[in-house]
Amino acid sequence: MKIFNKIRFISLIVSLLLVTMMVVPNMGMAEDIVKQPTVDLGTTSTFAVLAGETITNTGVTTISGIVGGDVGLYPGSAIAGESYLVVTDGAIHKNDVVAIKAKTDLVTAYDDAAGRIPVTRIASELGGKTLYPGVYDSENGFFQITGTLTLDAQGDPDGVFVFKTASTLITAVDSNIELKNEARFCRIFWQVGSSATLGTNSHFVGHIFALTSIAAENGATVEGQLLARNGSVTLDNNTITNGYCEDTSLPPIGQNDDKDDNEDVKDVKNDDEIIITPVETIEPAILNVIKHVINDDGGIAVASDFNLHVKIDGIDVEQSPAPGEESPGTKYTLDAGIYKVSEDDFEGYTLSYSGDSDSNGNITLAPGDNKTVTITNNDNPLPPVIIPTIPVEVITTTVTGGELPNTSTGLFRLLLIGFALTLIGAIGWCWRTRKFNA
Repeated sequence: MKIFNKIRFISLIVSLLLVTMMVVPNMGMAEDIVKQPTVDLGTTSTFAVLAGETITNTGVTTISGIVGGDVGLYPGSAIAGESYLVVTDGAIHKNDVVAIKAKTDLVTAYDDAAGRIPVTRIASELGGKTLYPGVYDSENGFFQITGTLTLDAQGDPDGVFVFKTASTLITAVDSNIELKNEARFCRIFWQVGSSATLGTNSHFVGHIFALTSIAAENGATVEGQLLARNGSVTLDNNTITNGYCEDTSLPPIGQNDDKDDNEDVKDVKNDDEIIITPVETIEPAILNVIKHVINDDGGIAVASDFNLHVKIDGIDVEQSPAPGEESPGTKYTLDAGIYKVSEDDFEGYTLSYSGDSDSNGNITLAPGDNKTVTITNNDNPLPPVIIPTIPVEVITTTVTGGELPNTSTGLFRLLLIGFALTLIGAIGWCWRTRKFNA
């Protein structure tokens, strides 16, 4: 009996150990599941559309968002069909300091999303699926949505969805993304390794970070952002909404979590205060323009004789135009952007650029840059003076004996004949006079 009890006691201990071994690892695994934080958009958050190369719009496209209705381009500056863009809650930024900063923040956000782990690998076709917060990538390197994709946050408004694809994202005609159980567009991110295409009349939700380009076909609607890092964004009669997304980690405005009534009274002045995040100060850029003149072939011009321009989008900046100055030159304090340094035509000199610009005087300035462009003008050699040569006819006659060379003109011959006749007459007159007197 004692042996039986002992065996039963040992069996009980072994069972408890087995249960403990099963429970403890599961607890550890539960603790290892880390809730994904949202992707920090930085200043990119205010842009509904941002492109690197161009933006092309066909038809009337409406872009809005309480804090996210901006449209931006950098380093490109061309928006085709801009007059048909209806931007209700933002501004258009073409190659300016705001667009440059947003582009920098887009690169950071793209890299953040691309590096998220752990990753769940799923089939490329997302249509007809229901997915929960997490990080997903495609088994075939691309994602497509045909029909409806349902994103279920399971009651967590801060549940984050990250989709990573090595190549493309393509949504079919009339496809749809449906949000369920407090899922929100501002917590859905699509990192696309090349380009994204949103099909005709499709409805898309989330922030697209495309390495190359994004095309929204006719009638497609977007709740979120279209952000193309290097290429273009093509729009066609679309509606894009990048609205406000409340931070649920903070108590609602007007409420205070303090339990002490006295503390509530003391802090009441803070309850309804709207916290405004200060705008980040962006350091300007410095551009120094030097005019250098070389006069080694007889030129006499000086630097101030040349009229210099600094332009952005073909428009002179403040201080421009201005007379040229030798080193250290003229200093311009400018916003970041792409500028062109030039001068009015000046005859007799050959122009060249050196320093931080290209050979045509184009220069890109980023916040905080301090760059220099030198325009050198070298005088051209003076053309040789040509004195016309007048040919002179020379007549040469050989003189023989006492004969004079025949160099007399006709008039000279007449004078000689006249002199001879006069001499003969004088001799005859003298002879006759002497004969008469005799």
